[in-house]
Amino acid sequence: MIVKHRSNPPARPSGTVTFLFTDIEGSTRLWATQHDAMRSSLARHDALLRECIEAHGGHVFKTAGDAFCAAFATAPGAVAAALTAQRALRAERWPDQAAIRARMALHTGAAELREGDYFGPPLNHVARLLAVGHGGQTLVSEITHDLCRDRLPAGATLKSLGEHSLKDLGRRETVFQLCHPDLPQAFPPLKTLLAPIDENVPSIAVLPFLNMSRDEENEYFADGLAEELLNVLSKIRGLRVASRTSAFSFKGTKVDIPTVAQKLNVATVLEGSVRKAGKRVRVTAQLIQVATDSHLWSDTYDRELEDIFAVQDDIAQSVVKELRAALLGEKPDASASAAVKAEIQAAAKGRGENAEAYRLYLQGRFFEDRSTREGMAKGIEYYRQALELDPEYALAWAGLSRCYANQAGSSWLLPISEGFAKARNAAEQALRFEPERAESQLAMGWIRMYYDWDWQAADSFLRRAVELAPGNADALRDTAILAGFVGRRDEPVALLRRAAVIDPLSAQVHRSLGRWCYFVGLFEEAEAALKKTLELNPLETRTHYYLGAVRLMQKRLDEALEEFQREEHDTFHLLGLALIHHARGDRAQAEAALRQLSDKDPGGSAYQIAQGYAFLGATDVAFDWLARAHAQRDPGIANVKLDPLLQNLHGDPRWQPLLEKMKLAD
Repeated sequence: MIVKHRSNPPARPSGTVTFLFTDIEGSTRLWATQHDAMRSSLARHDALLRECIEAHGGHVFKTAGDAFCAAFATAPGAVAAALTAQRALRAERWPDQAAIRARMALHTGAAELREGDYFGPPLNHVARLLAVGHGGQTLVSEITHDLCRDRLPAGATLKSLGEHSLKDLGRRETVFQLCHPDLPQAFPPLKTLLAPIDENVPSIAVLPFLNMSRDEENEYFADGLAEELLNVLSKIRGLRVASRTSAFSFKGTKVDIPTVAQKLNVATVLEGSVRKAGKRVRVTAQLIQVATDSHLWSDTYDRELEDIFAVQDDIAQSVVKELRAALLGEKPDASASAAVKAEIQAAAKGRGENAEAYRLYLQGRFFEDRSTREGMAKGIEYYRQALELDPEYALAWAGLSRCYANQAGSSWLLPISEGFAKARNAAEQALRFEPERAESQLAMGWIRMYYDWDWQAADSFLRRAVELAPGNADALRDTAILAGFVGRRDEPVALLRRAAVIDPLSAQVHRSLGRWCYFVGLFEEAEAALKKTLELNPLETRTHYYLGAVRLMQKRLDEALEEFQREEHDTFHLLGLALIHHARGDRAQAEAALRQLSDKDPGGSAYQIAQGYAFLGATDVAFDWLARAHAQRDPGIANVKLDPLLQNLHGDPRWQPLLEKMKLAD
C-alpha cells in the first residue's frame, strides 16, 4: 500500500498533541550484517513513513537513524497514520536479508513547543511505551485509546494487553495494541514482562543455613536443608519465594537482613543454622519480618537424622501458617493448619524418604552447582550412591541426567552420544517415578531440545515444567532458549528478562540474556547483561567470549581482542581469536586459530569451527563442519537459525536444506 505524498506538510500541532514514535527492530544488527541491503530498505522505509504520516495530517518533527517522531492534532489521525504505515510496510517486498519490521507507539498529552521541537512528559511516556513493543506491533496508551476508540479506521480494533508499568513512570496503565486483519495479531509478551510485585502477596527469601558442625564438610547438609525448604515453599500457591541462586548468593557474607530483603524484593526472610554430629542433628530456624525487624516465629529441633524430613515439614508448615496469619490475617485454626499440612505434603512429594540417600543427594547437588568438570564428576558419584540406596529417588535421577547432559554439552564426556544416552536414561527414570516434578520434566526437555532437536516435544516438557514451577528461573531460561532455537526472535529476550527479575543475582541467567540479546542485535543490552554476569561471577566461562563478540559487532576491535584473550574456555578463546584476526585483516592468523581448534577438539567443537569458517567466508569448509556437527549431535548446532556468525551462509543453496534437516525451516 502506497499513499500520496503531500507537497505542503501541515503546521506543527500545539496544545494537546498525539505523538507517534517509531523505530526498526534489530536495525543495529541489520546494519552490521546487511549494510548494502539495509541502505536501500531504509530509504524505502523512510519514504513510506513520511508519506503515511503527512497524508493523515501529521508533522514529522524529528528523525534519528531509523526512528521517526511525529505529532498530530488529533488522536484518530495519529492512529490512522500508524495503521496505514504498518500496512504499507508489511505489503512492501523487502530484500530477504533486510526485511523491515517497525514498532510504533502512540500517546496523547500536553507538550511544550519551543523552537520547532517538543518538550515535556508526553514525549518520555511515548518513548517508554515504544521501548516495550516488538517489530510489527503498534502500542497505544490508555489516554489515546479513550480519545479514539469510537473513531477507528475501518477494520481496526484496539486490544487490551493488560496493565503494565513503564520505566520511570509512577502509575500503572493499560496498554492497547492496534489490530487489523492485514497485520500480525500475535506477539511475544511486552518487554515490561512482569507487573509490579503485589505487596499483598506474602514473600520470602530462604537464606543458606549456617553450618555449625565441627566438620566443615557438613556444609553441604546445611545448604541442602535450606534449599529443600525453599523448593517446598516455592510450590505453595499464593507465596512468592526468591530463587535459590539469588538467595544463596549471600552465603558467607555479612550483609544485613534489610539489605538482603531489598535486593531480593521480599518482605520476610527465613534463616537458620544446622549442627550435625553423627546421626544427631540440631536445626534452628527463625522467620523475620523485615519492615518491623521482628521475629514472626522461631524454633529449635533436636532430632535423629532419620527424622530430618519431619523437621523440614514442621519448619515449612510453621512458616506458611505464620506468613498467612501475619500478612493476610488468616486465623491459625485447626482447619487452616490441616490445609497447610496437606499443601506441604503435596509440595514435598518426590523428595524420597531415605535419610542417607537424601544426604548423598545433597552432596551431589552441592558439587553439581559448582558447574566445573570435577564438580560434575563428583555430583554423578554422589547421585549414583543415593540411587543405590533408593532406586526410585526421582530427584537424584534428575540430577544425574543434568550432570551427564552437562558433561556431554561441555565436551567433558565423549562421544557426545554416549553422554546424552546416559542423560536420557536417567531422565526417563525420573519421569517414571515422579512425572509431576518440574525437575523431571526439565531433564527430559533439555535432552529433547539440545540432542534430539525435537522442538515440539521439548516445548511440551518445558511448558509443563513452567506450569509445575512458575517461579523456576531455570525453567524460564530453557523455555527462552527453545524459543530462540526455533527462530522466535523476540521471545527469548523477553523470557530471559523475566527470569532475571525472578533470579536477579544469577550469573547464568544474565549470561543467557546477554547471549540472546547479542543474537538478535540488541548489543547495548547484551553488553550490560554480560557485564552484570562478570560482576556476579568473574569466573563464569564463555562470558568474555560473548562480550568480545558484541564488541566485534560494534566495530570496537581492540576491546573485542581484549575480551577474547581473557576467555578461559579453550574452544571459545580460539574461536574468538579467529574472529578478531579476520576482522583486523589477518586471515593467516585467523585460519591458524581455527586449525589449532580443529586439531585440539574435532569431536566436541565442530559447531564452533563451522562458525569460524562461516565468518571468514570459507563457505564450503563451514558447511563441511556443520555436517560434522549434525552427525555428532553437537548441541551448538541448535543455534543455527539466529546465529549472526552464519550470515554468510544464508544465500547458499545448502542453507535451506540444513534448516530443513534440523526441522527449523519456516
